[in-house]
Amino acid sequence: MPLIALDQEIRFPPVEMSDEDGLLAIGGDLSRERLLHAYSNGIFPWYENKYILWWCPDPRFVLFPSELKISSSMKQLLKKQTFEFSINKDFNAVISQCKAISRRGQNGTWITEEMRNAYNDLHFAGYAVSAEVRLNGELVGGLYGIRLGKIFYGESMFSRHSNASKYAFIKYVQQLQSEGVELIDCQVYTSHLESLGARMIPRFQFLKLVKSLL
Repeated sequence: MPLIALDQEIRFPPVEMSDEDGLLAIGGDLSRERLLHAYSNGIFPWYENKYILWWCPDPRFVLFPSELKISSSMKQLLKKQTFEFSINKDFNAVISQCKAISRRGQNGTWITEEMRNAYNDLHFAGYAVSAEVRLNGELVGGLYGIRLGKIFYGESMFSRHSNASKYAFIKYVQQLQSEGVELIDCQVYTSHLESLGARMIPRFQFLKLVKSLL
């Protein structure tokens, strides 16, 4: 199936036109309007070789907050309040750390300067949020993503201290659940998030949830 090239019009082809990896379209821009339209339809961007690629994989990796798994060791860290937890205290620092940190099996990062600027714009508009953890005042872990309705679309996370990103994730999921969020989009599989309760669901089910929770 040919890859659809986007133009200036804010629209996407039907998600059923995605290839077997979930790649739907290429091009377009990272304007606030296009990004919000994408997330509202279960689509997200990644950069590759200077091109914006738009994805909607099937199945979809998600976490239902009520299914969050917390290990005994993490319960102890939470009980001891090992890290200082905050929300939206330094969004740019979090996305910059996510951009800079090296990841096993990845050559470089998909978080370009254009991506960082676009998500900072979404943050200033009230859509992109960050959760941070600090140790002795130093930022050592965190995550960021998009909050729309009763859905949080997770984008990236980083850790510079053992269990820091896991601590941030657990604390933020608990916060989101208390605010009525019912679905966390984790996009694609990672063993790290699977250990915290994330699982695969069919794309049609994910998109049905997106429609109802927005």
